[in-house]
Amino acid sequence: MSLTDRLAGVFPPVPTPFDDQGEIAPDKLAANLRQLAATPLSGFIILGSNGEYPYLDESEKRTLFEAARAAIPTDRLFVAGTGAEATRQALRLTLAAADAGADAAIVITPAYYKPAMGHDAQVRHFTTLADASPIPIILYNMPSYAGIDLSLETILKLAEHPNIIGLKESGGNIVKIAEIAREVAVRSLDFAVLAGSASFLQASLAVGARGGVVATANVAPEQCIEVYRLMAASELAAARELQHRILPLNAAVTTRFGVAGLKYAMEKVKLYGGAVRPPLLPLTASARAEIERILSELE
Repeated sequence: MSLTDRLAGVFPPVPTPFDDQGEIAPDKLAANLRQLAATPLSGFIILGSNGEYPYLDESEKRTLFEAARAAIPTDRLFVAGTGAEATRQALRLTLAAADAGADAAIVITPAYYKPAMGHDAQVRHFTTLADASPIPIILYNMPSYAGIDLSLETILKLAEHPNIIGLKESGGNIVKIAEIAREVAVRSLDFAVLAGSASFLQASLAVGARGGVVATANVAPEQCIEVYRLMAASELAAARELQHRILPLNAAVTTRFGVAGLKYAMEKVKLYGGAVRPPLLPLTASARAEIERILSELE
C-alpha cells in the first residue's frame, strides 16, 4: 500500500501540551497519543494549527517530533507540521521531521506577504520543498487563518509532483473539494484530498475526499471514525445523522472557542489538555460550562 493510499480515514490534529510553567510537555503529548491510538484512527498530525505551531521555536518542534515518533504506533501515520513563512525555514523543519521519523510533512501556505503569494510563488515554494524533502509533502490550505485560499489551478499543478501526495482542505468549499477529487481521478494523479474539519467531513467524503483531518477526533474519535465507516459502507442516512450530532461539538472546539476549547474538552474526556500559550486567552467560565453541556448531550 502506498503512502497516498494510507491517507484515508480520520486524523486528529493533536494539540501541543504545556506544563504549569508554560513549557512544552512531551511526556503529556506521548500519553495523549497512546490513549488516542487505542482507537482505529489512521494517524496523527503533530504541530498543525491546533498544535499552536506559530508559537513554538524550532528546538521545541524538534523535541515534539521525537516524542511523537516514539509514541505513535508504526502502523499509523505520523504527519509533522513543518510550515513556515520562508521556504528555507520550512525545508529545515521538514528535514528535521524526516530525521525524527515522520512519515510525511503537512505544510501550510506562506502568507505574510499576501499580495505576492499568488500561484507562481506558492508553486515554487511547495515544489522546492517537495524536490528536496525525503518524505512526502501534504498541502495545507487554511484560508481563515492564513488569509490565502489556494486556487484549484495551484492545487492541481502541485498535485502533479510525485512527492506531493495530498491536501488538507480547510476552506469548507464542497464544490471545490469535488472539483479537486474529480480532476485527480480524471488525470489519474496519486493524490488524496482530506476534509479539514469535522463540520464538513460527511459532505467531503460524499464528493470524493478520502478522509479528514479533524480537531473533533481528539475528543470524539469513535464518532468521527464512524462517520467515515458509514460513508464507506454507503449507509448515507446513518452517516448524515451522526454528522449532525457532532456539529455542536465541532463548532465548540474550533470556531467558537478555538484551541483553548479543544484542550478543555480533552480534559473532560480524560486526556491532557492544559493551557494555551499566550497571546491566546484561557476559557471563560461560561465557555467551560457550554463545552460540558455539549459533551453531555453528545454522550
